This record gives sequence, C-alpha cells and structure tokens, in this order.
Amino acid sequence: MKIVIDCNRVIASLIKDSTTREILFSNLFEFYSPDFLREELFKYKEEITEKAKLNENSFEILINLFFEHIKIIPEQEYSNFLETFNNSNLDPKDIPYLAVALFTNSKGIWTHDSHFLNQNKVKILTNIDMLNIIRQNSDN
Repeated sequence: MKIVIDCNRVIASLIKDSTTREILFSNLFEFYSPDFLREELFKYKEEITEKAKLNENSFEILINLFFEHIKIIPEQEYSNFLETFNNSNLDPKDIPYLAVALFTNSKGIWTHDSHFLNQNKVKILTNIDMLNIIRQNSDN
C-alpha cells in the first residue's frame, strides 16, 4: 500500500524506538516522500540527536536504514501536481507532500501535522489509522 510519509513521522522514528518506527518498518507499506525530506532531517539533526541521545555515526546509520524504506520522489516528477494546491491556505512545506500523494496515487499521507487537514484532496493518516491498517491486514 502506497503511503506518503511526512517529515514529522520520520523525526519521531529517529527520536524513539516506538510504534512509529514499527510502522515505518512494516512490509505492508511503500513509503514515499518529496526529495527535500533528507534536507529537512539534516536541518533538525542537532535537535534529533540530542533528544534521541544519538551520536553522529548512529544518526547516519539510522537515517540510511530509514531511507531503505522510503522512496524519494524528485520534484520534477511531482511538479505538475503542485499547482493543484497553489491557491490554498496550506503551509507551503506541506504542498510537496500532497503533490507526491497525488503523483504516486497513494492511499494518504501519514502525519501528525494538523495543517494537512485544511484540504480535502488527500486522506490524512495518523499512527492509529496506520495501526488499524496493519491489524486489518493481519486478520485476513
């Protein structure tokens, strides 16, 4: 199942070995993200490593492991979908995630950012939604 993963879910996975990380490593999902995700993560590297009590080497290893589960979509591939959200009241940083969701025909965006709720073109999924999908698939 195709899902776009927001930066806040990746940061949460980096900071703590939790349900969020478990979902990220689930084989049920194909995760996608816009190409600036790596840049965003490194922008908050100091804060992440401090909260997670990671050294630089551990941070790099974890990031590389996560990127084995997240397909990065270059802007030139999703750029045609950006204009869909041009006249919206959305945070400009959220628009590429929405465009990637449309480009990849994803089931939704996994995020805990309430700004995404200011649109109705892409379904928004929380950890609970993701866990429900996992449970439904394990029951079958």
